[in-house]
Amino acid sequence: MTDTLKESPLKRKQRRRTSTRKRTSKKKAPRKFGRFFLSAALCLLLVSLGTFLFVPSVWQELGDLLPAAERQLPANQLHELHAPDIGEQAARVLFIRRSIEARLNRSNYVPIQHISPDLRTAIVAIEDRRFYDHWGFDVTGVARAALVNIQHGRIEEGASTITQQLVKNLFLANEQTFTRKAEELLLALDIEIAYSKDEILEMYLNVVYYGAGFYGVNDASAGYYAKKPAALDLPEASMLAGIPNAPSELSPFTNFIAAKKRQAIVLDAMEAQGLIDARTAEDAKIQPLIFRPEDR
Repeated sequence: MTDTLKESPLKRKQRRRTSTRKRTSKKKAPRKFGRFFLSAALCLLLVSLGTFLFVPSVWQELGDLLPAAERQLPANQLHELHAPDIGEQAARVLFIRRSIEARLNRSNYVPIQHISPDLRTAIVAIEDRRFYDHWGFDVTGVARAALVNIQHGRIEEGASTITQQLVKNLFLANEQTFTRKAEELLLALDIEIAYSKDEILEMYLNVVYYGAGFYGVNDASAGYYAKKPAALDLPEASMLAGIPNAPSELSPFTNFIAAKKRQAIVLDAMEAQGLIDARTAEDAKIQPLIFRPEDR
């Protein structure tokens, strides 16, 4: 008692502070623990939300669970194409697999393993030589195509990739606007994420127009040669591969001379890229083509 009375005011103040700090530290521990768990839960929520919103595969899997979209013809088979509203455009991007499936004719569809390797190689060589290296849009290809066309004084190579051409054939009109080009690039990237390269090439071959009323490789093979796509040889395949660049002008039924010139360009491209040798290319150029249209 005496010692307490004799204790100076300064010491009593310090003793009270020490005692207060001890009590406060005991109270703060649970609060820090609670804040940690709250922060962790918030981070987990944000990661989950980000995954759902920004990982395309999540949306594609969700689209696979939805009812099948209404069947539609591909855009390249329509005389008139209505402008989609914002909802339709968003659905295409978010559920690209569902949108594509609604436009593919599976009854006349040929899997890639049943398509001639010569045709697959020829198409890539002439339409998109860097197909297996890009993500749907090829800046190098644009520059190269411009240079080649200037050198030859005519259009020999296009700047659009196979993936971009697939988008146009399935969904888009031929108008040239910034909005349409932006949509084309976005959908091309979407397709590259959702499908393998072989799946993209397979869809392209089954959708593209080969002239003379033939849409898809099955109709074109039967219509020109009365053959299955797997049976096409190099001369036949290189002829077909040249047509999609300008189907109304390069069909051998419309203009055989123009079609033969285009075939030679395809074979030269294959040779230049090391896909065939010079002798094979020259033999294919001079080999007679026998057209035996299948009765349909």
